[in-house]
Amino acid sequence: MHQPWIFIAFLLPIGFILPAVAVAFNKFLAPKKPNKIKDSTYECGIETVGETWVQLKGQYYIFGLIFLIFDVETVFLFPWAVAYDKLQLYMVLEGVLFILILAGGLLYAWRRGALEWV
Repeated sequence: MHQPWIFIAFLLPIGFILPAVAVAFNKFLAPKKPNKIKDSTYECGIETVGETWVQLKGQYYIFGLIFLIFDVETVFLFPWAVAYDKLQLYMVLEGVLFILILAGGLLYAWRRGALEWV
């Protein structure tokens, strides 16, 4: 009865110890020879012109997160669409409700201006 908990109790310390060991090894074994060339910003083999640390608008991150959310939701819709002809009525209605909730979220993001790339 307690066998799953024994497995978790065995793996939980390993989950904390392995990353700590990796960080410790990196701290001691990583080469430490900084110079001007290594510390410079490298971008596509072209010399950078101007300031290298440019702040981006938060709008780009919101746009990316909205894309990611809707992209992941299509993964949930794919099995439903494949088995559409074998589903019962309440399953079809649940899928339609899911799509309506997604459409409501998209409409909300659109009205808030989160989809404008300015």
